[in-house]
Amino acid sequence: MLVTLHVWRVPRRRIAAAMLQLARARRHQARFVKFLGTSNGFELKNADLTRYAAVTVSDRPVDYPAWNRLAVQRAVVELDPLHSRGSWSGRKPFEAGSKEAAARKPDGTVLAITRARLRPTRAFRFWQAIPPVIRELHTAPGLLAGFGIGEAPIGWQGTVSVWRDAADLTRFAYRQPEHRAVIARTAADRWYAEELFARFAVRGITGDRSVLGWLEEGQT
Repeated sequence: MLVTLHVWRVPRRRIAAAMLQLARARRHQARFVKFLGTSNGFELKNADLTRYAAVTVSDRPVDYPAWNRLAVQRAVVELDPLHSRGSWSGRKPFEAGSKEAAARKPDGTVLAITRARLRPTRAFRFWQAIPPVIRELHTAPGLLAGFGIGEAPIGWQGTVSVWRDAADLTRFAYRQPEHRAVIARTAADRWYAEELFARFAVRGITGDRSVLGWLEEGQT
């Protein structure tokens, strides 16, 4: 089971071509693939039309030549699933890998993906609740990189974040007060029609890390 995150930066003159490529996205011999628009940081208002991503689960290495030809920067992150909760478009794409790794304790860099499909009637309250969490995340110790993701050229429906180690991710997820408050409200407010949280060990990163929004030294 191979899980990869591909991220591409395209020049502004190729934005239209990138959107067309996004609309034409297919499986490309993968078990599961999602092509995504992105945002700078983690906020809806900061949609980035020059950066796109794909999350892929496959039995063998997968490449995307059409995207590579469009891009001026790209990076590939190879991942081992450690934990996955919830579903994505009705599927549990990382669950098998996370069961295999259940007893493993990662001792290096980890990556988290969050993804949610908001209930239309709850979306406004959700967007009111999350700014303090976003501010916390920007300054969280151990954060190495991150950006927002959406299943459209624009739109923020989730996050990708890279952390120095699992302890830093856990500290933010469960001990930061604003994030804990939002977690506590989730069940009662029923913001999500569907949600997923997955954590991965980072096996390797190739390409230009700056396209991931990499921080030079991470937060301290």
